[in-house]
Amino acid sequence: MLGATERQELASEAWTQEAVATSAIEGEQLDLLAVRSSVLRRLGVRAPVGPAVPRSVDGLLDVMDDAVAHAMTPMTAERLHGWQAALFPTGFSGMHRIKVGAWRDAPMQIISGPAGRETVHYEAPPAGQVSAEMEAFLRWFESAAEPDHLLKAAAGHLWFETIHPFEDGNGRVGRALVDLVLAREAGESSRLVRISQRLQQHRGAYYDELECAQHGELDGTRWVTWFLEQVRAAWEEAAAVVDAALEKGRFWNAHARINVNARQRKAVNALLDVGPHGFEGGLSTRKYASLTSSSKPTAYRDLSELAELGLLTQAGAGRSTRYYINKEGWYPAP
Repeated sequence: MLGATERQELASEAWTQEAVATSAIEGEQLDLLAVRSSVLRRLGVRAPVGPAVPRSVDGLLDVMDDAVAHAMTPMTAERLHGWQAALFPTGFSGMHRIKVGAWRDAPMQIISGPAGRETVHYEAPPAGQVSAEMEAFLRWFESAAEPDHLLKAAAGHLWFETIHPFEDGNGRVGRALVDLVLAREAGESSRLVRISQRLQQHRGAYYDELECAQHGELDGTRWVTWFLEQVRAAWEEAAAVVDAALEKGRFWNAHARINVNARQRKAVNALLDVGPHGFEGGLSTRKYASLTSSSKPTAYRDLSELAELGLLTQAGAGRSTRYYINKEGWYPAP
């Protein structure tokens, strides 16, 4: 029903938002337009000219793409090293040189707060244990010990973040592992699910739940329950996005023989994107003119034609005239 173009558009926007979100969790703000143009090029779509894409952003997108496109490829230490190195192509994190493409060789603490009054939230295993810990982790990760992919994603993320094997980039690599596990279950369609965006929206709870699971008796039940709730919500949000795209596809298929100009298509798509009941207060001539960068006389002619063609329905009269998508339940009752 959607077709290749529409699926590609949904995937590109989800991928873009995921890249921005996984970086935002770590306090790094990416340029949305730069990320979007890079994603579109990777998907073979002609991207609008935008700001230059930093090498670190291209590296992050490489990691995210590898996690989904090659989900069935076994995970190894070398592959994880490559992922982390891609995030720091200059060998620096900010102004500090870090060890890239290898396990850390120094102690690791998760801290917050101003200098001199830091709070230590978690201390990872000593550097000398990291290699053995990661060997055990990867052996489990590629085994059939946990056949449920959702449980493996939850437990695997907690385990990886607890080891904290790299000097920097552990969060982004750990969330890419979640993407990989979900892609093993759902294939390319998993690109539509914005797990990192969901975690970023609940960043405080995300960190709290990880910290809670990393202390005490190592019972991960509470963490797994919380994490799976976020996955469920992310899938439902993805389904809502797909449903909206399907609604738009059905609408245009029903009016496939009607020719409209670019301004009219843009306005109708905007109404379809908003959903039932349209813009607050309805679509007026003034709003149409602003949306399509046209004059008021042109807006009036375009809207009148859309109503005559049956794509829109008109409510009110005179200056109170408003337009809505001509679908049952999408316009106010008389």
